[in-house]
Amino acid sequence: MTAPLSGRRVLIVEDESLVAMLLETILEDMGCTPVGPAANIDDGLRLAVEETPLDAALLDVNVAGRQVFPVAEALKARGVPFIFSTGYGESGLPDVWRGQPTIQKPFTEAAVRDALMAAMGVSRA
Repeated sequence: MTAPLSGRRVLIVEDESLVAMLLETILEDMGCTPVGPAANIDDGLRLAVEETPLDAALLDVNVAGRQVFPVAEALKARGVPFIFSTGYGESGLPDVWRGQPTIQKPFTEAAVRDALMAAMGVSRA
């Protein structure tokens, strides 16, 4: 049986190398192909615009002192679902981004999987 997220390409934008490595491992364990990780907004934006295909993205809200929202805008324009990750949870997001799938740090593998499945509209079948 194939895992529901198997083969999906997921962009990681995360400036903390240990967190980025954890996300890569979690994604690989789920059968996904990690894209990146991008450790700054400029690299994240380049990957968000140029990398094809992208099935989803995991975006740290605060990346090297800058907010990730330009990357989120680029992904939204392409129709790529994304999940914010932040130590503050959804309440730390500006009003315009409230309601966007968000996982709170520290997160579990289950939280990442569930958020990705929800964002991509994948069922547990």
